Amino acid sequence: MTEQLFEQPTMFGRLGAIWGVAGVCLSLGAAVYRLMLISIDSFSYDFQWYHWVALLSNIFFMAYTEGYKGFQRGFSPRVAARARYIQYNPRFIYVIAAPLFCMSYFFATRKRLIVTYTVTIVVILLVNIFHYIPQPWRGILDAGVVVGLTWGVASLIWFSFEALSSGEFTVLAETPVSDTRD
Repeated sequence: MTEQLFEQPTMFGRLGAIWGVAGVCLSLGAAVYRLMLISIDSFSYDFQWYHWVALLSNIFFMAYTEGYKGFQRGFSPRVAARARYIQYNPRFIYVIAAPLFCMSYFFATRKRLIVTYTVTIVVILLVNIFHYIPQPWRGILDAGVVVGLTWGVASLIWFSFEALSSGEFTVLAETPVSDTRD
């Protein structure tokens, strides 16, 4: 299978790239909204000093591990690179399923596919486990996740703007046919 490469973005490719980034942002934003409501509800409970320590520690921990290391250093630049890939290499399936393409659920290197599906399974398991944690502890944990996800959305918007509007973007899209930088 050969890829048709365009030197200039096409309108179809631009729409696909925008749909990919918007779909990922909407997905993350919906999670932020749901978890934020649970976090806010935790404040209706009487917090002891150890609740406050746990809350602040978890927020800083999740900001660094999920927000900075997970999203800003990994996920967000890769999603932006894959959106850029769609912009310059629009194929019908890439454009229609652009959010899934951008999150590396298909047409990715074997290693990236394994990581993507493993992380997805772990997140689903953690979400199900969190349902059994009583308040205020669940809200305390979810507050950290809200901070990490919000950082992720902000970094995704930043990297996507850079990737889709600049002449050069040096992050790999991790596609099987081309591991070269666009």
